[in-house]
Amino acid sequence: MKANISSEQRAARVQADPRWTAVVGRDPDADGHFFYSVRTTGVYCRPSCPSRAARPENVVFHTTAADAERAGFRACRRCRPDQLSVAAANAAKVAELCRYIETAEQPPTLGALARRAGISPFHLHRIFKSVTGLTPKAYAGAHRARRLQQGLKRSGTITNAIYDAGYSSSGRFYEEAGQLLGMTPTRYRSGGADTEIRFAVGQCSLGSILVARSARGLCSIMMGDDPEALARELHDRFPRARLIGGDAQFEQWVAQVVGFVEQPRLGLDLPLDVQGTAFQRRVWQALRKIPVGRTVSYSDIARRIGAPKSVRAVAQAVAANKLAVAIPCHRVVHSDGTLSGYRWGVERKRALLDREANA
Repeated sequence: MKANISSEQRAARVQADPRWTAVVGRDPDADGHFFYSVRTTGVYCRPSCPSRAARPENVVFHTTAADAERAGFRACRRCRPDQLSVAAANAAKVAELCRYIETAEQPPTLGALARRAGISPFHLHRIFKSVTGLTPKAYAGAHRARRLQQGLKRSGTITNAIYDAGYSSSGRFYEEAGQLLGMTPTRYRSGGADTEIRFAVGQCSLGSILVARSARGLCSIMMGDDPEALARELHDRFPRARLIGGDAQFEQWVAQVVGFVEQPRLGLDLPLDVQGTAFQRRVWQALRKIPVGRTVSYSDIARRIGAPKSVRAVAQAVAANKLAVAIPCHRVVHSDGTLSGYRWGVERKRALLDREANA
């Protein structure tokens, strides 16, 4: 009888562990995060192992493969947990290709990348997108855009910066310049010279809030404790732009933003000037579709944009958001529901979520 009770207790303990859900679902995303062993067989496995499901009372979880082996278990011959997983091998291969793209004078073709990786172009395209969230071509474009932004700040001419960044023609670059820079290359290179940005700093229940707009729409919403620090941050972003205090019409925009912070169910129907890479804009668009009062994880967003392996890239795009509340990055939390970092402070994030949950 005692043995049965002990067995039932072990089963209950395992079933209450969130890792058991990953084992039952053979979740490949859990591979590498933990391992499990089975007392009756003496083997240990990855969470995604296709072998017959073990009874929960016979399962023990391990942090690493070495822990499982020290406990006397041997590696499963089907999932081979002592070797690099397929997902990890793909990630390493893609990481190497990313470094290759970043150091190439011109963006390499898909065929050239496939030959370097030793796989077919179709297979490379698929695994590259699953890991980074971008196709190889889009990744090369995003890296080229970053090089251009850096080059515009230090190069002698705009033309040199364009070609040094790897653009094959200036015409192709100018097609992308508006969304990438938010202004003409000449103005970006001169720190936003001759660009007019209206702004105002107001107060809301979460502290100071700076709202700025360009000719295209809202380009910055920032929150903080120090109004002067917020103004300095805007100036550092556009050091030579004409920063103009808001007029009566703009004050109405500020009032709408503050009203949205206080009562999120009101919505925010104002144009946005969203500046970022193609991947960042995909992430931000997904954020804007999260309903008020709901939260999602970084993994959820990665799946929604069709890039389930690009969780880290999604987190970076979320952190790069400069439009607080309008692009609701505060609605993204860890997979276990705990709050992750927030550009404008975790306490503000908690307050926003509490307010939306009770709205």
